[in-house]
Amino acid sequence: MKKILTFLMAGAAMSSAAAAEDLSVVGSWSSLPLHQDYEAPFWQTTLPEASGGTINTTVTTHNQMNLGVGEVFRLLGQGVFDVGMTVGDYAVADAPELEGLDVPLVAMSADKAHAAVDAARPMVEEIFEKRFNSKVLAIAPYPPQVVFCNAEVGSLDDLKGKKIRASGRMTAKFLEALGAEGITVAFSEVPGALQKGVVDCAVTGAGSGYSAGWWEVSTHLLPIPLGGWDPVVTAINLDKWNSLSGETQALIQKEIAENFEAPAWASAEGALANDIACLTGKGECASGEVRDMVLVEASDGDIERARQILETDVLPEWAERAGGDWAARWNDSVGTVVGVQIKTN
Repeated sequence: MKKILTFLMAGAAMSSAAAAEDLSVVGSWSSLPLHQDYEAPFWQTTLPEASGGTINTTVTTHNQMNLGVGEVFRLLGQGVFDVGMTVGDYAVADAPELEGLDVPLVAMSADKAHAAVDAARPMVEEIFEKRFNSKVLAIAPYPPQVVFCNAEVGSLDDLKGKKIRASGRMTAKFLEALGAEGITVAFSEVPGALQKGVVDCAVTGAGSGYSAGWWEVSTHLLPIPLGGWDPVVTAINLDKWNSLSGETQALIQKEIAENFEAPAWASAEGALANDIACLTGKGECASGEVRDMVLVEASDGDIERARQILETDVLPEWAERAGGDWAARWNDSVGTVVGVQIKTN
């Protein structure tokens, strides 16, 4: 009897091991809070523990793998790894319709940005399935992409004629329509470009600029989401997803919604306020030493002008490049939430 019990226990252990799923996960920028505070803890600890040990993960990031940011979803679709996450804007060369996920200056708060992303999600899910052979699991924000300038600015109009490092294609198009010149500069090269006058201003997250020392080569901060909120899409290879049991799929969706996506959004608004305080001294800074950049508040006139540019120039140009019925779908979803409509013929 003891031999039989031992055999049965060994068989059960082998069955459990055989049922375990191994997921290779490639996260977004390793140095930024989204990965450190949310991505890494979720994939390394939260999900494996919630699965009772039936899901095992190996976690790295695209920069640790020396991947080009535009390669992440392309390689994910090919099955090079199982789960990938990066900024949606990085994939627009392969999927121009994806630009509609992150439009400059349409969401002035985290709540509005979250609502816009939720409205866009059915379109994003379709894009990822068709373009990248992947299923969207989550969409979480970086802090809004604001403007650092090594020049005196007092309003949005003052950006006209300046050379500005854009954070994405839609932002570059907006800057051009505003009368500025969109310049492509790698994030790590921005401080030198600002110092040498290669660019007058640069767009990135306020926290990223604080951490990278952009305050050393910038004087003015315009804290409006001129670069949008840079949503980071988390997706799983569709073939891998379809190979999982229904129970495992349900577990992953529940856990990622409750313990990754929701807390990342909940922290977005507070993070911006903290980062502005750290950069300008206006408010309480919990991240380190306070800097003394000049805070430039956008006026209602700035916001109204920005929306006019979006409606008459930027969004119609995107709709033409995206083709199909994307403009109508965007108007009926994101546009309705943010109060902006693409003018089409």
